[in-house]
Amino acid sequence: MKRTAKAHWNGTLQAGAGKISTQSTVLNDTQFSFKTRFSDGVGTNPEELIAAAHAGCFTMAVGAALTQAGFTPNDLDTEAVLDLDMVALSITGIHLELKASAIDGVDNAKFQEIAEGAKANCIISKALNVPITLTATYAG
Repeated sequence: MKRTAKAHWNGTLQAGAGKISTQSTVLNDTQFSFKTRFSDGVGTNPEELIAAAHAGCFTMAVGAALTQAGFTPNDLDTEAVLDLDMVALSITGIHLELKASAIDGVDNAKFQEIAEGAKANCIISKALNVPITLTATYAG
């Protein structure tokens, strides 16, 4: 299986602009620029897209692991916070904030175990070479 995305850029770093599109067309000529990446412009940026991909992948992995363990997942909400070092121009880590509730039969210890396993084994976590932390809150 292959997934594709395309980017186009025109101009200098600070004055130029680009567009990003995905195979699914969910992103279709979505704008990005210096301002959307390093300030408050309208559009997206690569780091935001990495955080979104990680949040989605991890949340699906938690749901899959809960299902495989015999539990029925209900609401799983994840926020991924990506830390960008502006001096070194590198991603220094991602923190996943997972909140879940109303999963019949699971206790907090089992939930924590499943969440940690998903953090370590989701496809995006395995693709990234940065520290990944997790706070998992279960209101059973």
